[in-house]
Amino acid sequence: MKVQLVKLAHARSGDKGDTANIGLIALSDDIYPVLVREVTVERVKQHFKGICHGEIERFELPNLGALNFLLHESLGGGGTLSLMTDAQGKTFSTALLRMEIEVPDDLIP
Repeated sequence: MKVQLVKLAHARSGDKGDTANIGLIALSDDIYPVLVREVTVERVKQHFKGICHGEIERFELPNLGALNFLLHESLGGGGTLSLMTDAQGKTFSTALLRMEIEVPDDLIP
């Protein structure tokens, strides 16, 4: 079944220069492997198509049940250079939580 990430995880985001940083934290230990499998660099790149113009890096933090993404070249140069509404990356976490992924029925809260 397809489910939005908001039902499966928390997220936080911020920035450093022209790079947005998104932390995605599973709501339970059972959900983390699903996030690892489904929330890939390729899927995140597609989700942020037109916003992220650079590479995306993904870091796995199994001890925290979390994934961390760096979206390079996604803030129009950063807070002091950009004319973007959110040149500081604060809403990127909300945008990621709108992504839909496939989840086994028994893991849906």
